[in-house]
Amino acid sequence: MEPKTSKERFFSLELKSKSDLKSVSIPKEERENVLIEGTIGELIQIGFTEGVVLEIIGEKGVLRIDITEDEVTQNKTKKPARGSENP
Repeated sequence: MEPKTSKERFFSLELKSKSDLKSVSIPKEERENVLIEGTIGELIQIGFTEGVVLEIIGEKGVLRIDITEDEVTQNKTKKPARGSENP
């Protein structure tokens, strides 16, 4: 999957068991939010791999996001984009 823009970020979620997935909500309408909830368990390790992937490793799974450490530290004070906040 190729990014649509250079600002897009990809993520992957790998779980050891489907029982660790609480819910997946994929609405019929294209413009509605998709929700994925679950647990990666107790935190084992967090860090950057290859300098461009934030990897959060738990006892039950791994969450990976393609973002650099610089981008994370530069964006700490920015407010969330509209529509990304919980209602």
